[in-house]
Amino acid sequence: MFSSNKLMTPMLSLIVALMFACGNTSVQNQEDAADAAKLADYKGKTEVATFAGGCFWCVEAPFEGIDGVITAISGYAGGKEKNPTYGEVSSGNTSHRESVQITFDPEVISYSELVDIFWQTYDPTDVGGSFYDRGSQYESAIFYHDAEQKKVAEESKKLLDKSGKFEKPVATPLIKYTNFYPAEEYHQDYYKKSPQDYYSYRSGSGRDKFIKAHWPELSEKEYNAPPKSELKKTLTDLQYEVTQEDATEMSFQNEYNGNHEKGIYVDIVSGAPLFSSKDKYESGSGWPSFTKPIDARALEKPTDDDLGMLRVEVRSKFGKSHIGHVFYDGPEPTSLRYCMNSAAMKFIPKEEMEAKGYGEYVWLVD
Repeated sequence: MFSSNKLMTPMLSLIVALMFACGNTSVQNQEDAADAAKLADYKGKTEVATFAGGCFWCVEAPFEGIDGVITAISGYAGGKEKNPTYGEVSSGNTSHRESVQITFDPEVISYSELVDIFWQTYDPTDVGGSFYDRGSQYESAIFYHDAEQKKVAEESKKLLDKSGKFEKPVATPLIKYTNFYPAEEYHQDYYKKSPQDYYSYRSGSGRDKFIKAHWPELSEKEYNAPPKSELKKTLTDLQYEVTQEDATEMSFQNEYNGNHEKGIYVDIVSGAPLFSSKDKYESGSGWPSFTKPIDARALEKPTDDDLGMLRVEVRSKFGKSHIGHVFYDGPEPTSLRYCMNSAAMKFIPKEEMEAKGYGEYVWLVD
């Protein structure tokens, strides 16, 4: 993950240790056996997304464990050379970039949601490399697989550029996908196999500092769920039944179905931001419907096919509560309909977002 011209930094000992850890060229260039098994056993729909954002360890890890993501594989993409090795790519002797390929179920999570998460894993304004890693092999890219992915990525990039989050323009190019070669097995799930080295690298390279400075924290520490005994006192009967007992409110006779104000919808239990008014649309279902969430990492989406069809529940990860369901019958670009219960959410009007601690999300509403 490191360029030779950075070996004289204060991180010398860490860099040398990591270089030795990544130097096992005898390992076959293949997917991790567990990931291969997941792909072979998966029965639902699958699509593929490919991203490059510098160190592939640091792009792969944020996508792991997200519902709808089947596998996230570190590897090499976009170059002309066949079957490249880590040594060849990391030295800059190929035209490949360190990349991550994500196989996902579009009925559970959309490509648009993955792009939104990808922007938050690296510095998209960096030209010529990524943090300590310099050279074309560490440059960022979105490798689009079809015209729809290209359109989604272009619109997302434009929105991010207008957000004012960065002093420099977003530099990540959109490149037509040509190929992807999985990296050696020891690179897969590196954050699990060598957590001390992984987290030391993230911190020492400046990646974590950059992300913290530019993106709001979404964590259980920031948004926690009160005990049920307290919720019994603070929530209405309907809010408690929906969030804690998985009930469904009446269609059309709920608070936010016809709401057209600008603002965001937050979890009634934990306060975590869930949806933007910009992604709300009239589905005709009688419940507030959205094409995508603000951040899929704030949600859990357990699935079942007990009724002979895939049914995807939407739960608040931090509130540990039921919110609604998501269906694969929505409009483009996501084709998803997040059908939510008004009783599980609280609406924060745009003009109140700053005062109530949600100022960092205003750009998603405009």
